[in-house]
Amino acid sequence: MASLPSSSSLAPVCSSQSWKYHVFLSFRGEDTRKTFVGHLYTALEQQGIHTYKDDETLPRGESIGTSLMMAIEESQIAVIIFSKNYTSSSWCLDELVHIMKCKDTRGQIVMPVFYDVDPSEVRKQKCEYGKAFVKHELENNKKKVESWRKALVDAANISGWETEHIANGHESKCIKNIVDTISHRLHPVTLSVDDNLVGVESRMQHLIPKLKIRSGGVRMIGIWGVGGGGKTTLASSVYDEISSKFDGCCFVKHIREESSNKDGLERLQEKILYGVLKQKQVEVGRVEEGRRMIRDRLQHKKVLIVLDDVDKVEQLEELVGSRDWYGEGSRIIITTRDEHVLTAHKVDVIHNMSLLDDDEAMKLFCKHAPCGHKPLEDYELLSKDMVSYAGGLPLALRVLGRFLCDKEMDEWRSALDRLKEIPETDILDKLKNQL
Repeated sequence: MASLPSSSSLAPVCSSQSWKYHVFLSFRGEDTRKTFVGHLYTALEQQGIHTYKDDETLPRGESIGTSLMMAIEESQIAVIIFSKNYTSSSWCLDELVHIMKCKDTRGQIVMPVFYDVDPSEVRKQKCEYGKAFVKHELENNKKKVESWRKALVDAANISGWETEHIANGHESKCIKNIVDTISHRLHPVTLSVDDNLVGVESRMQHLIPKLKIRSGGVRMIGIWGVGGGGKTTLASSVYDEISSKFDGCCFVKHIREESSNKDGLERLQEKILYGVLKQKQVEVGRVEEGRRMIRDRLQHKKVLIVLDDVDKVEQLEELVGSRDWYGEGSRIIITTRDEHVLTAHKVDVIHNMSLLDDDEAMKLFCKHAPCGHKPLEDYELLSKDMVSYAGGLPLALRVLGRFLCDKEMDEWRSALDRLKEIPETDILDKLKNQL
């Protein structure tokens, strides 16, 4: 069985070529033109994806026409819709051979769709495909038939979509999946990270694939790590990067602090509803009412919700509940210092927040201290001592750097002496007071 292309395997199409079309559709007209292919073509065009679909009134000869060959060559992506009668057409088979040639010589991306056929039928030319080839072998020379067979094998070995196995065979959802994937190939996500942040981009590249944004279902992802370790910064950067892909989004900060206030959970529930729905008149009287409102109003929406600094399982139960509260494709991101909170709520993935390495730590410290991107020669040893003491904690490095900005060397030494008196476990709680 061919598998759906995963987000991790998707590389952007070659940008060095000059393309006239985004997508070329290869299909058997009598099977799919007025159904699946017609709907797919419309969906692609609605997303601004310029698609070549040959008109059924075009005259057809014994072999593929020159204009059609050029259309294939000028397309970034070729989508091949294998249907029951695809191989009964020598025209379709000639198209397929040329597509596979363009894949090898021009870097064209090939995406097969198995429409009511099994990939093994295509690969091994069984069932209707086998019957068609009995006729082809009688009417065509051996070399041409062999080229058709090879192209079918090569194409069927490319991961693609089996329409019967996507969204329980719902055609509209399958088409949406295909369009989303093609859009991603044409316009891959590029991480836009604030220049003042250090080490965030690489951590985003590790976290984003775990979200499986282009997969179905509802996923809950936990980011776990020590206080001041960059969890909020990472979650915020990922939120900014992917939020446009959802019907509604909200980023709720300070869960630990705000939930301890009077009616704190109710106010947080209101923030979630307002953030996703953008409705100002959202009032929650009781927590139970808020749970019901979130479930009832969001269960058909694809949402992105980030809960930052959670410290109790009860907060997750009341604020994000279970997966059936949300629509297909929704993602919930939770940051916490307590791994048990995540395991107890049975999140799908726990992402361990790694601290900055020595090079990253020095770079961040120097962004906030007066020494620019590299320590001044006189400050180099003191800078290394400061960075070592901060232990890779981004917040500690920022606080230290900002405090020492424009300070003389003797003040650096004095600050370092005071820092040595603070236990490492208490650095974030006492750093500001000591300095």
